[in-house]
Amino acid sequence: MATHQEADGHLTGVLSNSEIELPTSEIFVIAPAKSEIQLTTSEIFISLPDYRTAIMKISYNWLKEFIETDKTPEEISKILTGTGLEVESLEKVQTIPGGLEGLVIGYVKECIDHPNSDHLHITKVDVGTGTDLQVVCGATNVAAGQKVVVATVGTTVHPLTGEPFKINKSKIRGEASEGMICAEDEIGLGSSHEGIMVLAEDALVGTPAKEYFKVNDDYLYEIGLTPNRADAASHLGTARDIAAFLKIAVKRPDVSAFKVDDASRTIKVVVENEQASPRYSGLTISGIEVKESPKWLKERLAVIGIRSINNIVDVTNYVLHDLGQPLHAFDADAIKGGTVIVKNVAEGTLFKTLDDVERKLSADDLMICDAEEPMCIAGVFGGAKSGVKESTQAIFLESAYFNAVAVRKTSKRHGLKTDASFRFERGTDPDMTVFALKRAALLIQEVAGGKITSEIFDHYPAPVAPFEIEVTYKNIHRLIGKEIPHGEMKGIIEALDIEVVGETGEGLSLKVPPYRVDITREVDIVEEILRIYGYNNIEIPTQVRASLNNSNRPEKDNVQNLISDLLTANGFNEIMSNSLTKSAYSSDLDKAVKILNPLSGDLDVMRQTLLYSGLEAVAYNQNRRNADLKMYEFGKVYELDEEKYKETQRFAIFLSGADKAEQWNQKAKQVSFYTLKAIVDGLLSKLNITDAVLEDATCKKLAYGLQYKKNNKQLVKFGAVAKEALKLADVDKEVFYADFNFDLILTLVRKNKIVYEEISKYPAVRRDLSMLIDQSVTFAQLKQIALRTERKLLQDVNVFDVYQGDKLPAGKKSYALSFILQDSEKTLTDKAIDSIVQKLIYNLSKEAGAEIRK
Repeated sequence: MATHQEADGHLTGVLSNSEIELPTSEIFVIAPAKSEIQLTTSEIFISLPDYRTAIMKISYNWLKEFIETDKTPEEISKILTGTGLEVESLEKVQTIPGGLEGLVIGYVKECIDHPNSDHLHITKVDVGTGTDLQVVCGATNVAAGQKVVVATVGTTVHPLTGEPFKINKSKIRGEASEGMICAEDEIGLGSSHEGIMVLAEDALVGTPAKEYFKVNDDYLYEIGLTPNRADAASHLGTARDIAAFLKIAVKRPDVSAFKVDDASRTIKVVVENEQASPRYSGLTISGIEVKESPKWLKERLAVIGIRSINNIVDVTNYVLHDLGQPLHAFDADAIKGGTVIVKNVAEGTLFKTLDDVERKLSADDLMICDAEEPMCIAGVFGGAKSGVKESTQAIFLESAYFNAVAVRKTSKRHGLKTDASFRFERGTDPDMTVFALKRAALLIQEVAGGKITSEIFDHYPAPVAPFEIEVTYKNIHRLIGKEIPHGEMKGIIEALDIEVVGETGEGLSLKVPPYRVDITREVDIVEEILRIYGYNNIEIPTQVRASLNNSNRPEKDNVQNLISDLLTANGFNEIMSNSLTKSAYSSDLDKAVKILNPLSGDLDVMRQTLLYSGLEAVAYNQNRRNADLKMYEFGKVYELDEEKYKETQRFAIFLSGADKAEQWNQKAKQVSFYTLKAIVDGLLSKLNITDAVLEDATCKKLAYGLQYKKNNKQLVKFGAVAKEALKLADVDKEVFYADFNFDLILTLVRKNKIVYEEISKYPAVRRDLSMLIDQSVTFAQLKQIALRTERKLLQDVNVFDVYQGDKLPAGKKSYALSFILQDSEKTLTDKAIDSIVQKLIYNLSKEAGAEIRK
């Protein structure tokens, strides 16, 4: 993690978060994790807002507008992943549902009235196969001589509304029908259902509708974009990496046609806060017509999951995902005083945003205002009054470079996450504002008409300088582990738009463009070279050199893996939860480790127990009908103890639902407290932790339960979760929970002295005792008394019968215990056995009040 100190004294950083998949044959759902940073020293824990891996949607066809390549979508996917832009999914996308597959252009040769209907028609249609089809059609506008779209038998039709359906050969009112003549809404081409589609006379019979309507399939990449790669948050940025890998050029959009028609509508711009707005550009376009976007624009946005709004807004969204530069269009007639002012406003100023929510502004929020009032939260969200409307005839188009920290704080303060704030708070390209303006202006003229009626306003008083970095070949070779030819390294660097300003025999002097906010050190240059050169091209060395160091045995990971293997083999799934949680879960708020800048009210403290994060996973699964759960989690818990931060490693088990699924020869068996106890006992036995003292557990989080103690320290507490705790996590079914002190387990395991002993050649002897005891007496107490009575020869104690009923005195119960005696040196005599049994009877009677029954 790279951290730095911001001007206001807050610590910030960058964190990458990866997804983990645990293969299992059962349903396994984990509540989505949120990124976090945990400073596990005496410093305050800090959660950084929204610094996590994000999903970036990239279109294959769109990418190919920037690069000329014959690589398949699958090959491009491998290239992207290899260069660090990990493709999490690749999906074929049809711009029209169904892709018009099975639909052809037909010619209606004949059309007569249906003999058994007053509104149906029987047609004969030529679809280019040599055999005419008879199609029954109910459209009022069908007639002989028309060119139409026909869905043939076997075709699945995807209507604009409703479910897809398959065309079958059928009889309608007694007449055979071998297809369907289509209306535009029936095949997803439009919303009209006034009649069938009638095509131009020059439409070629037999032509696939997909070809006639120029429907192109596309491929959608979902890229797990790490926070440091803000430069790749667009199709241009993604294309740069592909071009560098393939050693080809990137084709930027041509904006040479841009020109100012006249300067009749200039909006005055005043930038008061230059620190929060280092660069602010804009222009005016007049005489536009706000309407529906053309098909190509709507389809291009639809592929990456963006809903079309109108032609102006769609262009700004298009340029955002095209070049990575956020834009905002203001209704020029709504700008009071004909002036745009970039400034901060008074604390508590009310402002209604585009979502019709009235928000209280902070004095630290940068606002785009007119002469009288705010119009837009800079870099985050537009206002309800100044946005583009159907009546808008002129716009002021904004293209700016805002301070990342200022945008991030404002976005977090108001809980607003937008495509624009996502890019601004990570760092956009300060050199892109004017180019993006020209690109957008030309597109707006193409789809909405109008004239450019102002010169480009560009306020850029202190240009952002490139990062200057010195690199040495020696360090590059040392860090990569391979000597790459100097010319090849230089070629990679230049292909990444990094300028080589000096070269010596020892290294290079470089200037990195400002949009690469992640490249500030020599090691960053090494990473860039390596990811384009290819990690797979670095050979694995035949020798590995390492320093040996002493550590406690067994190691923590080995013990954890031992436990995990045992539980996984018994049907458990491991979960991993966020260490951040909500203060409502804290048993003692005074001891809670609070977050100074919480992401939300649900993530404002560090967890004090693993219980609630596990219960949230239980609720998440149960709400999705995955109710039979066996889960475990290793994790840390935190508390503030006498002004010192305390961190403890815990291990938890969760059980809910059925233990075993219903079978033909047995009913489903629900988990119980004894299911959990058997697991706890099995784990302690596996870890060779013996002589633990079993006691009742008193805890607000448990309705009832037990605990094992070792050396007077709590080793594990387990039982049924209390209803109050279940309610807090919205769990409505019984859950059993065990909480282990993993730090204590490690200490005990490391002290284990396992000594080999031969199996005794002398037989073991069993003796049984039946006794009447008080209901408050537990088996654990009886076992402890017995083991204290005979420490050498008594090998095991077990209870094999329990009776409670009306045949016994009130407050009593009957236990039948078995005692296993064995001497490893000789055969036990009856005299010795009877002596031990008498001692057991005496001590059980004296210490537990047991009444031995004959």
